[in-house]
Amino acid sequence: MALSTPSDFGEVEGPSVEVAASRTPLRFYALKYADTFLVADAFGDVFGEGDGLFHNDTRVLSYFRLSLGGEMPSLLSGAVSQDNTFFTANVTNRPLPPLGGRTLPEGVIHVERKRFLWRDRLYERLTLANYGEETELPLSVEFAADFRDMFEVRGQTRRARGRVLPPEGTDDGVLLRYVGLDRVERSSAISFSLRPERLSAARADFVVHLLTHAHAELYLEVGPDRQARPSRERFRSAAANARANARAMRRRGATLRSSARLFDYWIDKSRSDLALLTTELTTGPYPYAGIPWFSTPFGRDAIVTSLQTLWLDPGLARGVLSFLARHQAHETSRFQDAAPGKIMHETRKGEMTALRELPFGKYYGGVDTTPLFVMLAGAYAERTADLAFIEELWPSLIAAMTWIDGDGDSNKDGLLDYARGAESGLANQAWKDSTDSIFHANGDQPYTPIAVVEVQGYVYAARLAMANLAHRRGDREASARWKARAEALRAAVEERFWMDDLDFYAIAIDGAGQPCRVRASNPGHLLYVGLPTPGRAAKITQQLLAPPFNSGWGVRTLAQGETRFNPMSYHNGSVWPHDTAICAAGLAHYGERKGVVRLLSETFEAAVHFGMRLPELFCGFQRAAGEPPVAYPVACLPQAWSSGAVFMLLQACLGIRIDGWLKEIHIDRPALPPGIDRVMVQGLLVDDARIDLIFQRIRERVVAYPAEGDECPVRVLMHV
Repeated sequence: MALSTPSDFGEVEGPSVEVAASRTPLRFYALKYADTFLVADAFGDVFGEGDGLFHNDTRVLSYFRLSLGGEMPSLLSGAVSQDNTFFTANVTNRPLPPLGGRTLPEGVIHVERKRFLWRDRLYERLTLANYGEETELPLSVEFAADFRDMFEVRGQTRRARGRVLPPEGTDDGVLLRYVGLDRVERSSAISFSLRPERLSAARADFVVHLLTHAHAELYLEVGPDRQARPSRERFRSAAANARANARAMRRRGATLRSSARLFDYWIDKSRSDLALLTTELTTGPYPYAGIPWFSTPFGRDAIVTSLQTLWLDPGLARGVLSFLARHQAHETSRFQDAAPGKIMHETRKGEMTALRELPFGKYYGGVDTTPLFVMLAGAYAERTADLAFIEELWPSLIAAMTWIDGDGDSNKDGLLDYARGAESGLANQAWKDSTDSIFHANGDQPYTPIAVVEVQGYVYAARLAMANLAHRRGDREASARWKARAEALRAAVEERFWMDDLDFYAIAIDGAGQPCRVRASNPGHLLYVGLPTPGRAAKITQQLLAPPFNSGWGVRTLAQGETRFNPMSYHNGSVWPHDTAICAAGLAHYGERKGVVRLLSETFEAAVHFGMRLPELFCGFQRAAGEPPVAYPVACLPQAWSSGAVFMLLQACLGIRIDGWLKEIHIDRPALPPGIDRVMVQGLLVDDARIDLIFQRIRERVVAYPAEGDECPVRVLMHV
């Protein structure tokens, strides 16, 4: 089919000022399947500002707009289904000019846009309903594909780009193509169930005849290639598969139910978000970090998410460990910050990383990912007693510890440190990896290499994990050696990081051996691994719960009053739900329950204001009566470790720990937040048995017991 005039072949112009302005306060909605995801506004439109349809880190649809009679419709609603399978927008017409008849009044045409992703393809159905007089409805779909790399979309500039190929038209759509500098052809095929009245490289125009109270449907698809013409049958078949896949992903592991419907809604939404972000790889399930910027395997994020959900679903941890072991570094590369034994920080599939314009194709610049990997392996073994899998991992675990004890300590001072190998790498390589997140009390930048405090805690936990695993493998000499190294590191941290005058740990020690005397949330992670003495843990706990740290919505990343404190920053005063959850788990490790209940309650109340979906982070302004938490403008939503925060927080409240070796469930002084009197954990897997546990408030106490009628196949031990 010949396309329309050549003037239509150019790039689609961006939205008008009026359209962009009207769009500013709208929420954005995400769908994902494997390595494809879509971000669009409440209308279902894409304008290429940071939204779009992405596949393998390339934006394959950068403009996608529905108009009625050349006008943007009026929005009625936009929402994603509870299981994250479908996005639905409901819109209606504005007053439309006559098309061979009288003017169509406002609000008589209802349009439902329903869409989903399945196997790298966008399926959409437009259902049109006429509640006015018989009419000829002009409808247009505008589209464009800029094929920009994810890092370009995020603001990275390039000296050169590839070549856009001439568009090809067919009876039912358009094929847009681009050949990158990496010589890979990327394409987008946009096709329709109805033949357009007019079709160009950027627009399809239809005229739909609608009788009074009549309905009509238009199906469209966007994918990497042409397939059969879109139809009701194709839509329904793919939709059934997408929903079944989402249902299967949601059914992983044990489930939670409480006596509070709103709390259950948060749990269910978090579970759905984790299912959405989890991709089945050849090595098993793997939670991608977040949409839109981090919809790819990250090491640190996946490990933390696995730790958050380990008590409920150890299978996720196994998939993460398998993938990371397979992609462990074996060579040294300053460009990739790689060294033998290091665990991957991030992997990407886009053009820029393929060309090595950036190092993130497979990047190892995360100093904490390697000890976290070992730490997760130890926690997984304790949870499952799966020693056979640990045997498979053992060479990777030894390689990881060899790097930690060798090249990972670049200045040989006994601490794991980092310094990037090339300017293109990350300047800071712990979880607070923004360029301004590690600093001295006066605001000065520290010398490299930098040893961050929580990373030493992870190494401490990794050495203890290796000691326990070596013992299980029958190597008592290695076990004693790992334990001695762990205790030596504990003593070094207590001596070198503790600040007597502040009753707190310094955030880091720089390359000149000077502590960065800054109070940040990082020591909360030391509590999580159990490194501090009980006396010092009590002092950290007191401060984390006090106003300089606690905003009323969770724990700030930096204490109010520090030089670089800014509640609107990425890491210097904002609130990250996963960080709050780790701090809460740390408090629980030392027996603090009231503070844990408080942090769970605050995080739940924040989730209520964010539509039961916690973002990657939000601003750290102090909570004020009647006012919601303040959103961070470009936070990922959903984000895996934010979705997993509720499960770590609830585990900390319930005081539950599963010993897979002894087939025991230990419950230590359980607590429940106000308004929740009962929590049931259903289908908890211990060895080969599944049990249900009930936590019930009785007067001032919370008790736990197996569900009635169950012959409990494992021991449940209550610690009062």
